[in-house]
Amino acid sequence: MILEMKVPSPGESITEVEIAQWLVQDGDYVEKDQAIAEVDSDKATLELPAEASGIITLKAEEGDAVAVGEVVCLIDTSAEKPDGDAKAKEKTPESESPKKEAPKSDTANKTEKLETKTYATGTASPAAKKILAEKGVEASQVSGSGKDGRITKDDAVNASISMGTPTGGTRGESRSKLSMLRRKVAERLVSAKNETAMLTTFNEVDMQPIFDLRNEYKEAFKNKHGVGLGFMSFFTLAVVRALKLFPSVNSMIDGKEMISYDFCDISIAVSGPKGLMVPVIRNAENLSFRGVEAEVKRLALRARDGQITVDEMTGGTFTISNGGVFGSMLSTPIINPPQSGILGMHNIVERPVAIDGKVEIRPIMYVALSYDHRIIDGKESVSFLVAVKEALENPEEFLMDNNIKKALEL
Repeated sequence: MILEMKVPSPGESITEVEIAQWLVQDGDYVEKDQAIAEVDSDKATLELPAEASGIITLKAEEGDAVAVGEVVCLIDTSAEKPDGDAKAKEKTPESESPKKEAPKSDTANKTEKLETKTYATGTASPAAKKILAEKGVEASQVSGSGKDGRITKDDAVNASISMGTPTGGTRGESRSKLSMLRRKVAERLVSAKNETAMLTTFNEVDMQPIFDLRNEYKEAFKNKHGVGLGFMSFFTLAVVRALKLFPSVNSMIDGKEMISYDFCDISIAVSGPKGLMVPVIRNAENLSFRGVEAEVKRLALRARDGQITVDEMTGGTFTISNGGVFGSMLSTPIINPPQSGILGMHNIVERPVAIDGKVEIRPIMYVALSYDHRIIDGKESVSFLVAVKEALENPEEFLMDNNIKKALEL
């Protein structure tokens, strides 16, 4: 029986996918549920499992865009699984015997003799070699006027090389097709720049209070909950608090209407094997520190392993992007449409700051809020970022209700 395998629908609004990579070859025997291909949609990369066991016949090439429901391969379910030793028996002694080197032809011998006679071609004399080295000119770039093409001192003196001319370095290039996911990301980023009135406001955060909390409680937190007490839980809960204070930042434009949400679905930008992915922490307003850290870890692992689903990346009312993990000091993050705001985290650097009239060294992070000025005014955007800052600089009061152990569930 021949089974036709069709492209399943990865999610709503997706009408086609791209064959990113076949994990099997035409004519291979595959087992049921074995991953046979990776397919790219405009939201994620997914694995395509075999629907039955049998011999597979591929009907699409890598890089092909295929519609949802289109046949991409056939599986002959009546075929028997081949013996594992069959291929080994097929090897003949001839294939294992060393190949005899073919005798050189007379033409080759004559060529070798000809090359021996003209060995001086392109060879620089000692004086010429010194001059060329001082000029930074390769001998291969100079035509010799001496006997048999030898490069003379005069040739070296007259040799010149213009600025910008290649001097023997590698100048190769390669061309590869962008994945459907990368093309969609590029399309959305350009759309965000062109279709929103995007502005960015900046501030700085003294991370010392969070450092002190983590140093004191991170071991107990990890032992109790099995996840680390990172920075993302502090930032996520600080953002949730600020979104409640300034609901217009938790809104988006739909035509001539503004949609505001009474829940906080926080998108977190993570780097996956296929590029940038933005999974969503649902109803972050209902999560504790433990809940946020557990969900961040789960989504990050699924993105890294290529297991993230379209549903896990759909929606989101606000985005947090942490460029600091890559060493970024300051940036202007681009809004993730149709959202209206994105918070950019950056690296933490010890800097001298004034504290109560004295200069102290504190771990400082610059933060940036990019926002859509069409629905968020300057006052609201700045006030939102200040609210995030005050929560991070005084987490015990604003995020933990002055009860650290209860907030951390210790």
